[in-house]
Amino acid sequence: MPNLLQRLARLLPYIRHSRTGLLAALAGAVVTAATEPMIPALLGRLLDQGFAGGNMPLWLVPVVIIGLFAVRSLSGFVSQYGLSWAANRAVLKLRENMFARLLASTPALFTQHTASGMTNTLVYEAQNGLSLLAGTLLTLVRDSLVLVALLAYLLVLNWQLTLIVGLLFPAVALVMRALGRRLHRLTVEGQAATDSLAYVVEENMLAWRIVRLHGAQAHQVARFFERADRVRRLVIKAVVAGGTMTPVTQLLASCALSVVIVIALWQSRGGTTTVGEFTAFVTAMLQLVAPAKHLSDVMAPLTRGLAAVERGLDLIEKSPIESGGSHDPGRARGEIRFDNVSLRYRDDGTPAVAELTLQVRAGETVALVGPSGAGKTTLVNLLPRFIEPTTGGIWLDGVPLRDWDIIALRRQFALVSQDVVLFNDTVAANVTLGAAMPLEQVRAALAAANLLDFVDGLPQGLDTPIGHNGSELSGGQRQRLAIARALAKDAPVLILDEATSALDSESERAVQEALERLMQGRTTLVIAHRLSTIEHADRVLALEAGRLVEQGTHAELLARGGLYARLHAMQFRS
Repeated sequence: MPNLLQRLARLLPYIRHSRTGLLAALAGAVVTAATEPMIPALLGRLLDQGFAGGNMPLWLVPVVIIGLFAVRSLSGFVSQYGLSWAANRAVLKLRENMFARLLASTPALFTQHTASGMTNTLVYEAQNGLSLLAGTLLTLVRDSLVLVALLAYLLVLNWQLTLIVGLLFPAVALVMRALGRRLHRLTVEGQAATDSLAYVVEENMLAWRIVRLHGAQAHQVARFFERADRVRRLVIKAVVAGGTMTPVTQLLASCALSVVIVIALWQSRGGTTTVGEFTAFVTAMLQLVAPAKHLSDVMAPLTRGLAAVERGLDLIEKSPIESGGSHDPGRARGEIRFDNVSLRYRDDGTPAVAELTLQVRAGETVALVGPSGAGKTTLVNLLPRFIEPTTGGIWLDGVPLRDWDIIALRRQFALVSQDVVLFNDTVAANVTLGAAMPLEQVRAALAAANLLDFVDGLPQGLDTPIGHNGSELSGGQRQRLAIARALAKDAPVLILDEATSALDSESERAVQEALERLMQGRTTLVIAHRLSTIEHADRVLALEAGRLVEQGTHAELLARGGLYARLHAMQFRS
């Protein structure tokens, strides 16, 4: 496990823009530490000169005491505010980098991590982790400086007794190191257990209809309880590991304190120490207990905070960014070629696509049919490089996909699928998706998608919010909004993945009309289970077990009596 300084050094890129806050926090901590020895020094002076018949002016006592604590209060506020300001700037930068990396990472990231886990890391752990670190680092710096200041004062008063106090620190360091390692391990395990618990909640929120329909509530509650109980047990173990530090430290401190007091009393009887000096020494030594206790308590939140932040840092540093070439012609013609392409999701699994060779002309409409698991969706996901082929190559306009700039490549494709994804934003924002687009272009896309009349009738027109994933719209309206998005993008290659399979007949007719407008002049790949919707395709490809088994027009394949004819006959009988 890397040492504490190495782990903290990973945060430097995120706090280097917050130097002002850090310098203010450090200055406040230095002032606080510098004023700490003044309290026992003032007490000793009062005993020796104030109560022993000295001539100390009485008015000076309240002035010094009030002034001293006013300075300490101000410096404490400055240090806390400065570090909090720097920490929140760091949280903002860390979140920004994490979210940018999440959107730029290879698609494998989304198969290796759950949505709830990444959300927890990005939204909650970044904030909570750095907030914990800000508080603990302030304590660490301030109380370390207080310890140094008090030890320096103790050395000036009585160096022999101070050496005895110094023997305490190596013992405390060994205890904190051993318990800190255990606490780090428990914290990491606790994070994984919390992610697992959040995933159960995420699944049940998405599948609540299925859970209730099958009466599976008791089973899901049992799953939730099992994971929640594991989180509880790990939290208790972490509390034990963190809570052990304070009593052990206090026990060691009490041993050192008792020895020092005995020796100091013995020295005072010999006349080598005044009452004021003895009181100042004991007071300063007792003042050591509070910062020493704080430093022993700091390991638990420091470990938890670092472990939380490190998950975000790992996401940034260990998630590879999608790679691509530099080819960017602007707009492609739309000619696609597959050359002996195979893909396996697992090394020991059966191929999802097997030895596929295919040429699609620019502007051609090609339909992909076949039973479930035939490889249709896998095939179209290869084009925008959402997945990579195991062997073989794919070309767009004669250029290998890997040689295309990844952003330019995806600019060539528009997708309309049965699983429409909409954002909790306005109608216009869901059409443009952040692209600079004239209002006339947005309205034209909605009109072509048979949706403009409906949108104009909404309370706020184009600026009407549509709710979570378009919950304020019907199924057909959501589908047509996705088509309007594809129309507005005006990409040369169109992918239709079961775009009308979940609609009723009336909605399907409206969507089909919009799709026919969308397909004009574009290379179109259509995945459809309803074979009646692809009768006019230029070519039909029949896939089975990842292999291309036949191709031709609708009429040719019916006459051939192969896989396509059997699928068509089954649907016709239905």
